[in-house]
Amino acid sequence: MALSKSESSTPAKTAPPQAEVLLGLIHDLVLELHPHKRGALQVSLTTRLDQDLGFDSLSRIELLTRIEQHFGLGLPEQIGVSADSPQDLLRAMAQARPGGKHDSVLAYHALTLGDAEAAPAKAETLLDMLDWHVANHGDRTHVLFYNENRQIEELTYQGLLTGAESLAAGLVELGLEQGQTVAIMLPSGMDYFFSFMGVLLAGGIPVPIYPPARASQIEDHLRRHANILVNAQTRVLITVDQAKVAARLLKMQVEHLQAIVTPQELSRPGVTTSRPRVRPDHLAHLQYTSGSTGNPKGVMLTHANLMANVRAMGGNLNADSTDAFVSWLPLYHDMGLIGAWLGSMYFAIPLVLMSPLTFLAHPEQWLWAIHHHRGSISGGPNFSYELLLRRVKDEQIQGLDLSSWRVAFNGAEPVIPDTLRRFADRFEPYGFRRDAISAVYGLAEASVGLAFPPFGRGLVVDRIQRESFATRGQAIPASPEDPNVLEFVACGHPLPGHEVRVVDDTGQELGEREEGRLQFKGPSVTSGYYRNPQATAGLFAGEWVESGDMAYIWEADIYLTGRRKDIIIRAGRNIYPHELEEAIGNLPGIRKGCVAVFGAKDEHSGTEKLIVLAETREHTPGALQALRAGIEGLALDLLGNPVDDVMLVPPHTVPKTSSGKIRRASSRELYEKGITETRQRAVWLQVVRLTLIGMVPQLRRVRHLLADWLYGLYWLLMLGLVAPATWITVALVPSQNWAWTVTRAVGRFLLRITRTQVTLRGVEHLKPGQSYVVVVNHASYLDGLVLTAQLPGLWSFIAKRELLGNLVTSVFLNRLGTQFVERFDKQKGVEDARRVAHRAVAGHSLVIFPEGTFRRAPGLLPFHMGGFQAAAEAGIPVLPVVLRGTRSILRDGHWLPRRGRVALTLLAPIAPEGKGWAAAVKLRDLARAEMLRWVGEPDMAGQPPKF
Repeated sequence: MALSKSESSTPAKTAPPQAEVLLGLIHDLVLELHPHKRGALQVSLTTRLDQDLGFDSLSRIELLTRIEQHFGLGLPEQIGVSADSPQDLLRAMAQARPGGKHDSVLAYHALTLGDAEAAPAKAETLLDMLDWHVANHGDRTHVLFYNENRQIEELTYQGLLTGAESLAAGLVELGLEQGQTVAIMLPSGMDYFFSFMGVLLAGGIPVPIYPPARASQIEDHLRRHANILVNAQTRVLITVDQAKVAARLLKMQVEHLQAIVTPQELSRPGVTTSRPRVRPDHLAHLQYTSGSTGNPKGVMLTHANLMANVRAMGGNLNADSTDAFVSWLPLYHDMGLIGAWLGSMYFAIPLVLMSPLTFLAHPEQWLWAIHHHRGSISGGPNFSYELLLRRVKDEQIQGLDLSSWRVAFNGAEPVIPDTLRRFADRFEPYGFRRDAISAVYGLAEASVGLAFPPFGRGLVVDRIQRESFATRGQAIPASPEDPNVLEFVACGHPLPGHEVRVVDDTGQELGEREEGRLQFKGPSVTSGYYRNPQATAGLFAGEWVESGDMAYIWEADIYLTGRRKDIIIRAGRNIYPHELEEAIGNLPGIRKGCVAVFGAKDEHSGTEKLIVLAETREHTPGALQALRAGIEGLALDLLGNPVDDVMLVPPHTVPKTSSGKIRRASSRELYEKGITETRQRAVWLQVVRLTLIGMVPQLRRVRHLLADWLYGLYWLLMLGLVAPATWITVALVPSQNWAWTVTRAVGRFLLRITRTQVTLRGVEHLKPGQSYVVVVNHASYLDGLVLTAQLPGLWSFIAKRELLGNLVTSVFLNRLGTQFVERFDKQKGVEDARRVAHRAVAGHSLVIFPEGTFRRAPGLLPFHMGGFQAAAEAGIPVLPVVLRGTRSILRDGHWLPRRGRVALTLLAPIAPEGKGWAAAVKLRDLARAEMLRWVGEPDMAGQPPKF
């Protein structure tokens, strides 16, 4: 039986009434998702949901929801993914029970959390971490997993070790040797935990790959992943039983593959094997970037990388064992595997895990799991928050309490600020706190997390002028009344121990609010891609790693603006356009090299649409429809994802650069402006215009870079002209007062002629005749110049004794009354500290950089105690002073200053409460807390308390 349905057709009269309605629901949903199919849509009970209709997982779950609502049935969410045709859905509907509302309710299991417990601070490997937990609280709940039957499965640390040892014994029996790779192609569940840790216990390297959505796709799925398995030299594939039918096919393509087995076949209960020696620098994980089927890139992550990353992320969140992490994120994705599971394991946080399928089918269950388990940490990509907004109805969340949710992270795909604003508005009445929103940034090459915002800060959005950003790459703040603005979300500061920078195409570091390539480094960073030296070479720029993202930095926050290589992120999965473009270009009827694949923001779903713009000389409806079908099938085979829209356009429509490269950004602009598939004589004029428009910003950027370079040389020239005369004058004047007068005047003159604007605030805090110990954050070599030029009165700087070894600096600083202290000889250091304290007692005001040094990365370093001891002993107040902007003008490691503004803020003085060490410590803590409030940089000495 077949039904044909066009825009105005109705189901055939021979179909059962239930089937007619079902096909009508499918028809309407297809046209919503793929408008280009209008007028040529064929739907029957045997139509394939993926190949013929382009339904992805989200589309299928949406269809399942509409079926349940229309027919009043409760269908298992698995049918939404496993069904190949409407006929399969019809069979499931016949077996479903009416109502079915109870089918979507999880059997909640209460968690009992005691006092905070310690974490394995000395563990160096993932196995050390597991052993520590087993030894200290082996019977503690580690994971609560809601299986496909909606029942709870509980896993303790001892249970994880026992199950992993059993599976490791099976791998050793298969002949697995240390350092060999084992692919894990399993859905989320207990078997995944046992398999991953079992591979490590056997000395292997786990390689997660995502499982097929439907059993009927296993063969095609494995064929697409053959390149990954070949690159990884996979010895064993652990998967579901249904995949074993494709073993012969896969073994023919993957030379090193020895066995395809299930966890049950590997399990050897009660059998343990001797562990191989595992070091921190051994590989613990290969994370293949999703979509990389053509040129597999397996990110190499060691035990040291992963341990550093989970420690840094948890430290940022102030996580401990009193938290509860609720997750639906799949374990084959790095956010679910490392961020949720391994991060929870390290801090002994119970992990409440549900299937991604459960979340997609019934997203309200994510919220109810947070409610019942008092979940404090949870999150996902932007589309998951959008799904909650679109799918969850008020009657489904009556009585919901989200007040325990203190960290709601959003990452893995572009963060849409409007989504998070609407999410906060919608769920604030249910106890959700706006300050829980945490837009984060990470990538596989940094293990998973790279930047997190300060704990409890909430959403921060930068509104900038669209024209300035588009033409010059400058993120200039827009006025509140400006209607034509761009919005970018602050994704936080680099995790402790990590650094980021933004560079231009020549590799020169840019200043704040200038867009460029984002690079990073740190202990979580990969050493490269597995057995792919070419891709590895392109990953590094010296000691820095290329993120592939465009961004700008403001006040230590990272603002992502786009992806350098135009990777499309769809529902949390990366799609690489060049692979699909090349394949489509080989189709008969398509002009090779004239295909653009790009992502367009989908406001409805909160993720990205996959768009294909391809040139063809065909013009008959039948030929065009055949080409569309071929493109859709090719996309599904290559990427495992259908396209959302196919635009077939005349020759010379797809924009290119002068060297013949596809300009995806301009193609996206054409699409969003409403380009049609009809032949228009003026299309080439549109393309020329777009090309010229695109060249203008590039020329402006070149001019901007040249101007910056010339400005830096001008700065150094002015410094070179005034410095010798200033030194001679200061050396010859008769008094310290004269030396300060000359130096201050020259400093102000230098700042004025270089147009370095300095804003001074808080001068009212300086009382005439009062001595102070001024403590200032240290960010740049310019700090001393700015302070000398702007601070009124006479001051004694405290400087390192090494400066006395240079005649130029020693003479100049001595004439200004600088006091020198020893940093390395402890006995001399104590003597110097006493001398400085006596000077403070005598009524001299001191200026101290309590960090002792500065570095290129933003962040307030730990404070030394010397200045605070002097203030406490002398009984004089500490005056905290905050410098902002000097780091951007002249960053450590750079010699050419940039244009910029400086803000110098004098805060309220803090009087000591008594003398001695305790009073000095209190002074330090109070001053540091105040400076952190104003400095706009992360705290590199500790984390704020949890609330």
